[in-house]
Amino acid sequence: MSRSIARSDAAFKRAEQLMPGGVNSPVRAFRAVGGTPVFVASGSRGRIRDVDGNEYVDLVASWGPMILGHAHPEVVSAIVETARNGTSFGAPTERESELAEAIRGAFPSIERLRLVSSGTEAAMSAIRAARGFTGRNVVLKFEGCYHGHADGLLVQAGSGAATFGSPSSAGVPEAYARLTRVATYNDLEDVDRLVRDIGNDLAAIIVEPVAANMGVVPPAPGFLEGLRERCDRAGALLIFDEVITGFRLAKGGAQERFGVRADLTVLGKIIGGGMPVGAYGGRAEILARIAPLGRVYQAGTLSGNPVSVAAGIATLRLLTPDLYVRLEATARAVEKILVDSARASGTIVRVQRVGSLLTPFFGVPAGGVGIRSWNDAKLCDAAAYGRFFHAMLDRGVYLPPSAFEAMFVGGAHDDRDLSHVADAAGEAMRAANATASGSP
Repeated sequence: MSRSIARSDAAFKRAEQLMPGGVNSPVRAFRAVGGTPVFVASGSRGRIRDVDGNEYVDLVASWGPMILGHAHPEVVSAIVETARNGTSFGAPTERESELAEAIRGAFPSIERLRLVSSGTEAAMSAIRAARGFTGRNVVLKFEGCYHGHADGLLVQAGSGAATFGSPSSAGVPEAYARLTRVATYNDLEDVDRLVRDIGNDLAAIIVEPVAANMGVVPPAPGFLEGLRERCDRAGALLIFDEVITGFRLAKGGAQERFGVRADLTVLGKIIGGGMPVGAYGGRAEILARIAPLGRVYQAGTLSGNPVSVAAGIATLRLLTPDLYVRLEATARAVEKILVDSARASGTIVRVQRVGSLLTPFFGVPAGGVGIRSWNDAKLCDAAAYGRFFHAMLDRGVYLPPSAFEAMFVGGAHDDRDLSHVADAAGEAMRAANATASGSP
């Protein structure tokens, strides 16, 4: 099958003359899967339409925030109404407190919080808060987990860094990297080894409670509880990066789903309803160290931007228990489609899912313990995923353009969308199973 891509191709050529790689975020460039990026013109409910008029069932959902689907009327109305009264003031508004109350009401571990403009800024600020509170310097993270592109966190990161085979970034001084130690996800023995080595200079352990930047990798039983115990013993803080999992796995994120509380929580994506926003929060005594109360400085002119806040309030208000039941059922249906299509075509695929997040790992058998860490994930057949990606794209299904990203199921995906995905997946699995030089 083929799609018309003339306008996307022209748009990409133009963008390449203006922006590095023609994109404003690396994974959009399709380098991991090849081909011309899709230039999106519009979105509605569970679908997007590109500049060439092609329509796709969207299983990227702007990397998570479109949990209600694109252009939800209540969210759009909130954005438009707020924008009419001004888009930025650099001064407090009452709605900032309304959004903060909604977040605090969902996360019992968050007693105070600060709104910022992105997940990267939130993670960077949470780590600064942890260092300021503990008076310590070293942060422990996990290989394959991504916490934004702040210096010191781009050490063996996942997602786009994994896609490009670059576990760290040029431009990050070695001095920063030395303050970040890297453990193996789901491996408490490795954590113990590093904690002993770091000694009393461990400020925090930061983790994606469900890894979603090396593909979806759930925490092994006892892993999150083990991190909580080790932080308590070491006098360090536990930071959950819930930019992806927050408000998606449950109203209270991974902390509600797994019953483990963090000292600091990093949020983004959904709390802005698709608008740029982030937040970090936690115990009141920690947030009391943030300026203007304390000596940990963090500021931002657009923090608590009124348009983003309005979109976030409207979105969080619509996250009902019924929505989460529907999300779970729809994601389970997508999982079954992928598993059944792989089995019918003889394609070796392991699908890993937590709630409405899922990833098919090509070349990984369905049995056994599955993918538990970056060491496991990097052995998947990325070339097969690339063939699957393009076969699905040609059949009107938009997937993450990287084997190391999560698919996102939304509340607007309906039976028509699922039927479309099922029809496409059967043929696409056969394409993935073909050799690079073969034909689907």
